[in-house]
Amino acid sequence: MTGTTAPRRGGRWIEQWDPEDETFWKETGEKTARRNLIYSVLSEHIGFSIWSLWSVMVLFMGPAYGIDPAGKFFLIATATLVGAVVRVPYTFAVARFGGRNWTVFSALMLLAPTVAAMVVMEPGTSYGTFLLVAALTGVGGGNFASSMTNINAFFPLRKKGWALGLNAGGGNIGVPVVQLAGLLVIATAGATHPRLLLGAYIPLIVLAAVLAAVRMDNLGPVRNDTGAVREALKDAHTWIMSFLYIGTFGSFIGYSFAFGLVLQTQFGRTPLQAASLTFIGPLLGSLIRPVGGALADRFGGARITLGTFVAMAAATGVVVFASGRSSLPVFLVGFVALFVLSGLGNGSTYKMIPGIFQAKALASGMSGEEAAAYGRRLSGAAMGLIGAVGALGGLGINLVFREAFLSSGSGTAAFVTFLGFYALCCAVTWAVYLRRPAAAAVPAVGVEAKPQLTSV
Repeated sequence: MTGTTAPRRGGRWIEQWDPEDETFWKETGEKTARRNLIYSVLSEHIGFSIWSLWSVMVLFMGPAYGIDPAGKFFLIATATLVGAVVRVPYTFAVARFGGRNWTVFSALMLLAPTVAAMVVMEPGTSYGTFLLVAALTGVGGGNFASSMTNINAFFPLRKKGWALGLNAGGGNIGVPVVQLAGLLVIATAGATHPRLLLGAYIPLIVLAAVLAAVRMDNLGPVRNDTGAVREALKDAHTWIMSFLYIGTFGSFIGYSFAFGLVLQTQFGRTPLQAASLTFIGPLLGSLIRPVGGALADRFGGARITLGTFVAMAAATGVVVFASGRSSLPVFLVGFVALFVLSGLGNGSTYKMIPGIFQAKALASGMSGEEAAAYGRRLSGAAMGLIGAVGALGGLGINLVFREAFLSSGSGTAAFVTFLGFYALCCAVTWAVYLRRPAAAAVPAVGVEAKPQLTSV
């Protein structure tokens, strides 16, 4: 497309879209992309709040509920698992139904787990019922995948790190916001009134759906492309980046869900004391995510990602020390550092994805818009898969915590496990994307090496 307009047909569809055309971008594209980004962030933000709802609900579940810490960790893990799985169909729904249309639908879907939780949140409800309602909150996790796939298509490659970081960071903030709201309810009304928190989210969900309906657009050029999905599934980089995303986003969401429960179980904090600390790490991790994307735009995603994993390993060492010594102040310093670093790594890893596929296109002889289109096509398909696998890291973290507390009553063994995983992430990032950036990374998937992938 070389024109400077974005023609629409009925239902807010834009039929032509070329963000790599600088004239189009300056005159029309940037304004439209930013508008869609704003309302995408709002919907995704509330989706994250609902997905992480049970990290707050367990703080309301006192002795009268009859559920031990292991059972509470499993409730959180259930929400994490479903949220990871639904990310795959949510990603492909954008191409099938349109980004704006799916945002409206996925926002309204958040009413189901919210209303269900309002109905069941009281002592005497069976554990199986709680598991079912916790599973329903997983639809909030799907919002991330569809939102990121949608926004990826709106922005040119040079702006993707910033845009995807801002979109994801604004969504991630939904975690500390719901935790802060839970703290407010516990501090003012007490730990026996979880329905006040749930009731506050119902009008917000409706508002997000209405604003998406009237302010967002569908992109006509984004069509369901099963060929892209097959290519992404076969590409080694999809699975390598999924592994690295387990280390960044999996850590962020897993720690976000488990933080309050760890404070209660290992350090004997009351619900109010735990809630007053729980939100800090997720908030800082969310705010810094766009910074990770911006740094990756400037210095290369692989370099920032490797530095992040090295620092996460060091912070985990601090947490292991504090856990063994039962030092809450040192534990909080190390744990909050893990949140900040995981948020930074979230931004840098997602920047790498479109860069990798565009570098492959250039290596195969494509150029200009052809390479950019290939990068958008493959990265859009890969993002859902990578996001889903990465979110499973949150499930793993909560299951490891559950086993550690069952066997020893402490989370120390879990943190030692995480330390080993971050060391492995460091090795993979360096070996694939930094040690031999072109010769090792690109030919491994059958493309002749030309450009270097350290730019990703």
